[in-house]
Amino acid sequence: MTKLAQIDPFLDGYFSDETLEHGERVGLALLHAARNLEIGFSRQMLPEVALETKRGSSGYSRSEGLWFNTENIAKIAAEFPELEGMLRRYIQEIKRFRSKAKRLYAETSEALERAGAEWGGGWGGHANPDYGRIVCFGTDRIRAILAENRDRHPDEAWFYRACSYALDAIDILGERFRVLASDSAEKCADADDRALLLRMAKAFETVPRKPAFDFTSAMCSFMLIFSMDGNDSPGRFDQYMYPAYAATENKEEIVDLLDRLWEYFRDHRSWNLCISGSDANGTDETNELSYAILAMVRKKGYNTPNLTCRVHGNTPQKLWDAIADTLAVGTGLPALYNDDVVCAALEKIGIPPDDSHRYCMNGCNQIDIFGKSHMGLEDGEVVFTKCLEYALHNGRDAMSGEQVSAETGDPLSFTTYERLERAFLDQLEFVTYNACSSANAWQHFRGVYEPHPLRSCLIEGCLEKGRDYRNGGPLYNHGQILAEGIADAGDSLYAVKKLVFDEKKHTMSELLAALDADFAGFEELWRDFSGCEKFGNDLEEVDRITARALNRFFTVLKRHNTYRGGVFTGGCSPYNRVAGYGRRTAALPNGKRKGEPLLADSIAATPGRDTNGPTALIKSVLRYNQNDACSGFVFQNKFEAKLFCSEKGKAAFIALAKAYFANGGQQYTVTVVSPEDLLDAKVHPENHRSLIVRVGGYSEYFVNLDADLQDNVIKRTFLQENG
Repeated sequence: MTKLAQIDPFLDGYFSDETLEHGERVGLALLHAARNLEIGFSRQMLPEVALETKRGSSGYSRSEGLWFNTENIAKIAAEFPELEGMLRRYIQEIKRFRSKAKRLYAETSEALERAGAEWGGGWGGHANPDYGRIVCFGTDRIRAILAENRDRHPDEAWFYRACSYALDAIDILGERFRVLASDSAEKCADADDRALLLRMAKAFETVPRKPAFDFTSAMCSFMLIFSMDGNDSPGRFDQYMYPAYAATENKEEIVDLLDRLWEYFRDHRSWNLCISGSDANGTDETNELSYAILAMVRKKGYNTPNLTCRVHGNTPQKLWDAIADTLAVGTGLPALYNDDVVCAALEKIGIPPDDSHRYCMNGCNQIDIFGKSHMGLEDGEVVFTKCLEYALHNGRDAMSGEQVSAETGDPLSFTTYERLERAFLDQLEFVTYNACSSANAWQHFRGVYEPHPLRSCLIEGCLEKGRDYRNGGPLYNHGQILAEGIADAGDSLYAVKKLVFDEKKHTMSELLAALDADFAGFEELWRDFSGCEKFGNDLEEVDRITARALNRFFTVLKRHNTYRGGVFTGGCSPYNRVAGYGRRTAALPNGKRKGEPLLADSIAATPGRDTNGPTALIKSVLRYNQNDACSGFVFQNKFEAKLFCSEKGKAAFIALAKAYFANGGQQYTVTVVSPEDLLDAKVHPENHRSLIVRVGGYSEYFVNLDADLQDNVIKRTFLQENG
């Protein structure tokens, strides 16, 4: 073993032949790591490959592929002078790689991102590799696919060698785990753990080269590849693990393994696991493992992994009842997705039904085609409230005074509401275009400089095309840009229409002066604008204005192609950034004051502004064209916990969810909590460490949120049994 291999096997592999293509060198780095990195079992006695390590100078990150810590590399170079020239040369190479993406940015895009109006690219994102390829088929089958296609793409021989190294790495780790499990069993004092280690030693005689033959061997294959890939999103776990589930007679062993797995998921903040759904014929795909997973979520009461449950017109009532029972625990899980709308949206961008019905979620709730796509995950965001701010200031950022966006006309010259809305839509289009351009710059950078041979073996299309996962290899390569502050922009536009143009109670000059003064000295005007009708109350005109803005956003996105080889699409999943966007937005005509953090945290109303009950809120959000949303389109409600304490209350929730989906809703997520607990948790967080709420597309412990986000959750309208 070389001196560098002892310090950092990734770097040792990468530098083993500097004449090779970058992607092939990445594959070699992965192979060297598999041979030399320490392996072991997690505290749950599950196989764990810690390639995504923060301790060394380099590692294999789920979002970046192979990455290097240049600061630590410099330290290694100082400690080992004979390596200094090679390592310092590489530091410069890495810096050049990363600076290239920044040079591809347009100056305008950088200014808009600094202002908080948009961002595009900048991180590698989550993914949904088909772990079932390893579990159900094994590496030998993947090698056969590689061999079938290698001669068809002779110019990409380096790519196939890189993928072959990745498969070798998987097999090497499997053999190392066979030996380790056998040796560990001899020393293990705990009878249950020892029995599991012996079963795993037996399993690793077959997997990962061959298909799993029972649930233990399937878990060995899954854990090897899942941890190796960075503990990201398990995807359609109940589908690819079910054959092994059905082949295992001892269901107690399965429950034990699921229990261990859920503890592992919690330790590593694993992301999205998807259950159930329908096939292209509408046949329900729920199975016994789907129910076992829901039971485990109820038992553990954890906020991770994000659990998505796909529903449709033929979802059995038994599953609906299990969903309600699970939500009653108060984890905000599962999030519900409607196949009838999601699949239709995916089919509109050219994904055939057989594949649209393979969708699942990654990360918080971005949509992917399981094992067949790189769909953005996400590629960026556009903040609607900033676009309105620019329309009211002719492209000037009111927070900084800087001219950052297009000039769309002096608002004092607008004589009709339609002219103002036109300016807003022009700003929205301009900002969206820049977000797409920035995203494509980063996609280009990653496609060339951050290849991912491991995922290229696990996603259909890559081996067939001879192209990397990040460079157009998957079958589907669309993008996802998310919309934020939708309702706030709609409320503001409607208020200006009503009070300035229709009723002429205030002039545009007065409004602009009030906004510039943050409403100081304009108290009556502030009361009029803040008290104006709001989105979320089944008021057709304000709802139509809001929907028109979002629908325009979807249309604009689809005009832009992704570098990877698809089109951009949209959604709304604010994550935990929503309060930050509020703080970076100036005063708005809906009564929002400068820097106030409260913004809509989903496609629904700004928290606390929907006052006409759940049916009115649902009618409002159904005025969006939800079958144009190809990313997560989060609709959140907050229910009083006591509603879920009775069968009548659960039935009311199920009826509400079914009605929403039957009328065109895409996604439904709920927080189940008592209002008293939320308020007390602000004052006495030590008493509410296990209190979980929904934030954007994921569940989080309430006490872990910053104060602005806590207030956002508290202000959401509660839905009660008599509501």
